[in-house]
Amino acid sequence: MRKIIYTTNAIESLNFTLRKVTKARGHLPNDEAALKPVYLGILNMEKKWPRQPKCWNLALNQFAIMFGGRLSA
Repeated sequence: MRKIIYTTNAIESLNFTLRKVTKARGHLPNDEAALKPVYLGILNMEKKWPRQPKCWNLALNQFAIMFGGRLSA
């Protein structure tokens, strides 16, 4: 699980993309107005991810055990 959680480069890349998306919009009047560009930014970032991280299935199983019914099948 540590390999999945502490993937610093991937997390920093996602944070940079989200900052860039929200900064380009300037002022956002409320939380709902901020959700749309963030959602679209994540969708665009997903296209750049070539494959799942190593050991993802193992980590996903651990998350399912730890967080019960929060994960969908």
